[in-house]
Amino acid sequence: MTLLAGPVGRRLALRVATGGALLAVLSLLVFVGVDLLPGDPVTARLGPNATPERVAELRAARGLDEPVLTRYAQWLGGLLRGDPGTSFSGKPVSEMLADRVGHSALLAGLCVLLLVPVSLAAGLYAARRPGKPADRTVSTGALLLVSVPEFVIASGLVLLFAVGLGLLPAVSLIPAGDHPIRHPDMLVMPVLSLLLVASAYSIRVIRACAVSVLAGPRVEFLRLTGVRERTILRTAVVPAVLPVAVQVWLVTGVGLVGGAVLVERVFAYPGVGDLLVTAVLGGDLPVVQAIVMILGAAMLLALVLADLAVVLLTPRLRTGGAV
Repeated sequence: MTLLAGPVGRRLALRVATGGALLAVLSLLVFVGVDLLPGDPVTARLGPNATPERVAELRAARGLDEPVLTRYAQWLGGLLRGDPGTSFSGKPVSEMLADRVGHSALLAGLCVLLLVPVSLAAGLYAARRPGKPADRTVSTGALLLVSVPEFVIASGLVLLFAVGLGLLPAVSLIPAGDHPIRHPDMLVMPVLSLLLVASAYSIRVIRACAVSVLAGPRVEFLRLTGVRERTILRTAVVPAVLPVAVQVWLVTGVGLVGGAVLVERVFAYPGVGDLLVTAVLGGDLPVVQAIVMILGAAMLLALVLADLAVVLLTPRLRTGGAV
């Protein structure tokens, strides 16, 4: 409690207030931006053979004849009550998202659980051997993975493990009402696709931070006094790298939910990304708006948590550093 009442509390309050303001702006941009998408969602839903009377009836039923700001106020009020509206299919958007949000969070969570040890180990391994073949191999591999889109990696994994070796299913066709955790074989390739992309950036950041710390005066002094390299890593390098690494991991973890859109589509995984693509193609605006808001809110929350983690892991900021 004392910690939250001091510099950490002030910093957290500022970030929460800033995040709330950004979320309000995001909601307006999302609603208006989606509303301005080309095409008529009602015509797309009813098909080209729909009569003008039927089109006008559905537009009136959906409130699409109202001014955009009026519809925005109604939509925002529903969001604040936990009701993101009704899909053009007639189903409540909250019901459509209930399971899929959890499925996408599972993918991101599994990826982050693997991301932390993999990126930390690879980044430190490369940093201890700057300029050597091991460092060049890790750095080049990470650079290549950063440059390759997720769907290309996903397609490559399908060709290798499903088509070529026949070890894993090519798609994640999970039965309706079932949970992906009961089908671990269907999770392997989606998680691996996301992990390869996410770990590449994290490895590069951790390596750069660790190289800087290893070249600093503190590590040089510890080496001169005969401290073992493993002890130096544990007591000097890892604590210095952690604030940046935790920030990267948190932001990457939420970014995975957005980055998983194409991966989920490639593997037919029943997550938010797959639903978003389906909703965009079908012109289902309420679903698109709700998903984009969820992703945006999750990203803002991750940024606040990442900033708080940096403060808690940095003594200078905990004791009154600049906000």
